[in-house]
Amino acid sequence: MTMSSRRRATAALALTTALALTATACGDDGSGAAGDKGGEGSGKGEIVFWDNNTAVRQDIWQEIIKDFEKANPDIDVTYVGVPAENVQSKYDTAIQGGGLPDVGGVGAAMLAGIAAQDALEPLDKRLDKSPLKGQLNPAMVDSVRSAGGGVELYTVPTSASNGVLYYRTDLFEAAGLDAPTTWPKFYEAAKKLTDKGANRFGYTIRGGEGSIAQALDAMYGQSGIGDFWDGDKTTVNDPENVAALEKYVSLYKQATPSADLNNDFTKMVAQWDSGQIGMLSHNLGSYQDHVKALGEDTFRGLPNPTTGAGVRVQVSNPVDGLGLFKSSKNKKAAWKFIEFAASHESNSKWNESAGAIPANTEAAQDPWVKKSEPTKLAAEALNDGSLKIVQLPYYLPDWNTISKAENEPNLQKVMLGKMSAKDFLDSLADQLNEAQAEWKKERQ
Repeated sequence: MTMSSRRRATAALALTTALALTATACGDDGSGAAGDKGGEGSGKGEIVFWDNNTAVRQDIWQEIIKDFEKANPDIDVTYVGVPAENVQSKYDTAIQGGGLPDVGGVGAAMLAGIAAQDALEPLDKRLDKSPLKGQLNPAMVDSVRSAGGGVELYTVPTSASNGVLYYRTDLFEAAGLDAPTTWPKFYEAAKKLTDKGANRFGYTIRGGEGSIAQALDAMYGQSGIGDFWDGDKTTVNDPENVAALEKYVSLYKQATPSADLNNDFTKMVAQWDSGQIGMLSHNLGSYQDHVKALGEDTFRGLPNPTTGAGVRVQVSNPVDGLGLFKSSKNKKAAWKFIEFAASHESNSKWNESAGAIPANTEAAQDPWVKKSEPTKLAAEALNDGSLKIVQLPYYLPDWNTISKAENEPNLQKVMLGKMSAKDFLDSLADQLNEAQAEWKKERQ
């Protein structure tokens, strides 16, 4: 068996065991399992919606659902909030054992794995007949289509949340530092703003859940390499990327808190919002949290720093979207909800709350986008040609497993000095190359 085959076999065995142990506890959340073709339904009645990031977006979804039910009094939406770190496993369990929702948040990073299990309804025909036709950002549509395998559209994009380097303007001014617009200025600031005796640090690094994408962003941003693949081989272990990762992880405990080793994004954001840290790499989604904690006048959010030569490179941030599950018994009503959520007013309202870039092109022109500097700058960088985007291989069914469970612990070893950056990236490259080869073989 290949590494990928072993990985899927192991996952399937673990899933079967989990289902056997919990079958009596798993009720039907609204639909069946993958393979169930479902039905169009009457367009009335109850539908179930899973929010794929309940920790930070529950309130705005509840507001949109209330608006939808007011406009569609014959449809009731049952909201189920799922923490971001659990949503992939919850979908996988429901795909095998039943209980899928009618509609669910499905980001590009997990789309390939769900689509490969035949759980999602293709949406091109519905979109062609919808008021949404021509109103969705073409680049975001292309992104989710590619993530789903490159042929069918399996999710309606709702937002993009590009990477941002947030920095404390008050701390930079007090230290006489320039804005961290380049990587050399970033490292200078990380060092100068650190006073471990006073529990003040120049940067907070993500070592817990979700750490791989941030590390890749820092690597490619510094190396200036603009492509994830060189033919059929990945560039992750290019010597320039190895050197970039070595420099980046050297910040751990020297210019960052030691707690960063296990911090996911919520803990990292909360730590930065406490006011003792100079810089934070995250995305547009945490902008409103910073405003609430720090006020608008003490920080800024910039696109990725440039290299010393002025090149700005950033890895792709997965586009978020809404998927219609094939097993839904009420697809007409579920599609109405997707249309409503992706419409101008609702999409603008959601993205303003999240500080993200709207997928609805009319919503992207609303005044709040220009008033939110990080969102405005991210949108400008995407559109003015100054930004090179390294497209991560979300289309690989094994991408989520490789980039999370199998390598987050290894990155922690690198941070602790128990594994070299080169060994880590060589191992990651071997897994990616094998997954890419298997994916291509299956498509022949």
